[in-house]
Amino acid sequence: MTRSVRLIAIDIDGTLLDSKAQIPQANLDALRRAHEAGVEVMLVTGRRHRFALPVAESLGFDSWIISSNGAVTRSTNGESFHRDLMPLATAIRICRHMSEFRDHMVITFDRERMGAIVCENHERLYGVIQRWMEKNAPYIEYVSPIEKALTEDPIQAMFCGPVAMMQRAQQRLLDCDFAKDITVLRTQYDHRDLTIVDILNAGCSKGHALERWARRRGIDRSQVMAIGDNYNDVEMLTFAGHPVIMGNASDDLKQNGWTITLHNDESGVAAAVEQALNSTPARLNA
Repeated sequence: MTRSVRLIAIDIDGTLLDSKAQIPQANLDALRRAHEAGVEVMLVTGRRHRFALPVAESLGFDSWIISSNGAVTRSTNGESFHRDLMPLATAIRICRHMSEFRDHMVITFDRERMGAIVCENHERLYGVIQRWMEKNAPYIEYVSPIEKALTEDPIQAMFCGPVAMMQRAQQRLLDCDFAKDITVLRTQYDHRDLTIVDILNAGCSKGHALERWARRRGIDRSQVMAIGDNYNDVEMLTFAGHPVIMGNASDDLKQNGWTITLHNDESGVAAAVEQALNSTPARLNA
């Protein structure tokens, strides 16, 4: 690298975490070294803030999290910078337009209690995202029909299911007469036959949120490194001056000219961060 890196933005699942959902020690060591050198480290994830918080806290230093694919930017201490919620009317239209997929639908709200996550059907979702359902159980409320839960602007809606089914769901969303009012993103795990289709407010993405944060910090995109592994990371990687794609990413994501690091089971984040640190002067933010 020929330019200094002042901000490193890192996806969580499939990137920072290995295939056992653990943070390799090498990744922790590299990120702590970056923090000590004055490089800002932030997590940029599709997870809700509360679900991402334990991962951020395990880094061992205070930081900011861009969560829900760019909808919420909040610190590990609870300080809020930005929220990009979905208008209530748009959420209602999604429920009605996507009625055939409602057994696979989840709506999330910016709450710290039961009802932060709402869905209709436990059995269908449990069959495709069991670990996620178990970890988020204290926050999940079951409401039927799901529209009854829409009493305020949600963070987002999402649909989870087999790849082929979610391809149909995504196409139906793209063909709707309110497509200009929403952003449709996908996270796909072919080895699990699982796709998560996220629907957010128009213009909301990891990339937009990262750009907003970098502007606040006075950091040029040429000084931003982003590390990701999936389709919902594309906007973030496109914005960053130093985009890095994980070795475990799908082959088509490796065709964009981005730096390819090691697999997430080989501490690919550490490899990328160490490369940045080796070309970054110490105490950049001093």
